[in-house]
Amino acid sequence: MSDELRSFLELNLPKVKEGKKSKFSLGVAEPKLGSHISETTKIPCQSGEFVLELLRGVRLHFDKFIKDLKSGDLEKAQLGLAHSYSRAKVKFNVNRVDNMVIQAIFLLDTLDKDINSFSMRVREWYSWHFPELVKIVNDNYLYARVAKLIEDKSKLSEEHVPALTEILGDEDKAKEVVEAGKASMGQDLTPVDLINVQLFAQRVMDLAEYRKNLYDYLVTKMNDIAPNLASLIGEVVGARLISHAGSLTNLAKCPSSTLQILGAEKALFRALKTRGNTPKYGLIFHSSFIGRASSKNKGRMARYLANKCSIASRIDCFSERGSTVFGEKLREQVEERLEFYDKGVAPRKNIDVMKSAIESTQNKDTEMEEVEPEEASAKKSKKKKSKTEDAPAAA
Repeated sequence: MSDELRSFLELNLPKVKEGKKSKFSLGVAEPKLGSHISETTKIPCQSGEFVLELLRGVRLHFDKFIKDLKSGDLEKAQLGLAHSYSRAKVKFNVNRVDNMVIQAIFLLDTLDKDINSFSMRVREWYSWHFPELVKIVNDNYLYARVAKLIEDKSKLSEEHVPALTEILGDEDKAKEVVEAGKASMGQDLTPVDLINVQLFAQRVMDLAEYRKNLYDYLVTKMNDIAPNLASLIGEVVGARLISHAGSLTNLAKCPSSTLQILGAEKALFRALKTRGNTPKYGLIFHSSFIGRASSKNKGRMARYLANKCSIASRIDCFSERGSTVFGEKLREQVEERLEFYDKGVAPRKNIDVMKSAIESTQNKDTEMEEVEPEEASAKKSKKKKSKTEDAPAAA
């Protein structure tokens, strides 16, 4: 309870003498708030359906209780409150808007599925014309590029070897493609069919290129929004955690036990229903640390990693300046914990690691403060030089 509310209640309500029963009770909509008010101020509070109905009537006829209130003022106040609440929620910091990360990771997953399905369609479609190419080129993206380059297999010759080598990165494979094209068992396609195959292969290539650009965008946004979380667990896994939690603030509010099983809710509720073993990890399973841990230590590693991710997300959410120092130190701690499980090497204490991280951030701040005056003095000296050069010219 705030001091303003306490002083307001004490000033406007009659004081209750000790040992005597009060002749009134304060109606409160929230029972927990009412119990807290009664504990701190000794004012008897009441909450229930009667109080809720009474408060609803007060809200409905509020403009009639206050004489100076004009019609429409209450609606304007409500609208202003809604705008201020939304403004505070967004915070108007363009670089810290995590909604872009959520949309980017959703789009990245969709693109992965689309590219995979489209690439399989290109392979199946072009295999009618050149079936031997599937065994030589395994990668879907490279297959689409090779199919776009070759077009008609009957025109394939030694002149295509340099271009194929540039795509495949292997001259022997390029020569193998040319030899396979000469002895291919595939059927001939009409020019219209070939044009459609080439257009579809080009579309797959464009999607793959856009996917690369989107991934680079996601990496830059994660380094702006959650640099410590990104340096600890990676940009993609960190973005998935933020997306699943709803926002970076929601992720920061999650305890480490909740963060550990984010993404495994179905398995958790199934285990609770059947009274079986609860899942050890959710989305953090995709981290490289869990994969590197031995099977018996995966659960312990997931718990430790979730703890560090929780710390990193809170630092990113509530710190004013973005820095990767804490994330790098937390990553070092996770590496040391892996060595401890494998080789028995004792890791450093958490308090020592955090002290070193704070010292390094302070050193960086002092370096930045020293650089800024130097830049300002350099600019001033340049201006003075330009003035002195202009003076003789004017004379």
